[in-house]
Amino acid sequence: MLLKNPGARVYDYYMKPVPVRLLALDLDDTLLRSDLTISFYTRNIIKKAIKTGVGVVLASGRIPQAMEKFSGQLGLHKRPGYLICDNGALIQESHTGKLVFEARLPPDAALIAYDLASAEGFPVQIYEGAILYVSRKNEFDDYAQKLIGLRQVVLEDFRAKIRDGCYRLLIPGDPMILRPLEDLFRSYIGDDVTLFTSKPYFLEILPPGIDKGTSLAKVAEAVGVKREEVMAVGDSMNDEAMIRWAGYGVAMLNGDERLKESACLVTGRTNDDDGIADLVERFILGTEPLPPPR
Repeated sequence: MLLKNPGARVYDYYMKPVPVRLLALDLDDTLLRSDLTISFYTRNIIKKAIKTGVGVVLASGRIPQAMEKFSGQLGLHKRPGYLICDNGALIQESHTGKLVFEARLPPDAALIAYDLASAEGFPVQIYEGAILYVSRKNEFDDYAQKLIGLRQVVLEDFRAKIRDGCYRLLIPGDPMILRPLEDLFRSYIGDDVTLFTSKPYFLEILPPGIDKGTSLAKVAEAVGVKREEVMAVGDSMNDEAMIRWAGYGVAMLNGDERLKESACLVTGRTNDDDGIADLVERFILGTEPLPPPR
């Protein structure tokens, strides 16, 4: 069962929807189960959709190296396509690994963010290559390493590293104390960066105007697909921009309640119960009606 968002506009079920030609999928807690795997059932359903001509793009906060395994499991390395990485700061070709777009944080804004976080007692992290650089060891290091499998390096001079440029900063912490820090950042550098929480315990700082939505728009233009032909699915607030941009924005049943308010639809199953496969089988491969695209 797919739930219509009670806050979304009313629509006529007898209207013929625009076919979905491009499907954008978040990874963690959306396509991936809690054990960080894609079920064989979900893999097969997505591959069936691809065979019908639907393009699939993975859009994640992960770095490219932490996405390629899942891209390969779906066969995306065998055909021209794209991966949206680092929450939109990077776009690379799925079949060649070629970088086709990147955006870096302005060094001044990155240094201010680091100094503010440090003054408030927060660690700071960046991903580069196959390494997770941290300003100091913290309780969230093990989770990050498990999630993406990167080697950790504690930098004595973290400021020097980010002065040379980075795609984004991550600040881990208890959600209750991250919220006032986010407000502080908005006061000081809100116009110079993109700010959001991905998981409740990660505050992310990206280049201005960069998010999954802007990068998904670039991918859609590159493959010749209209906005109203795009479906985007996610679970966290780093997915909000692409869910708002796509013609069909879908939130996971297990997703953030704030995200559900932004979505046209909410899945009837969670990520651990093949929510993506159910969605695709019913509304892309099947005949159940979708609302009119935005």
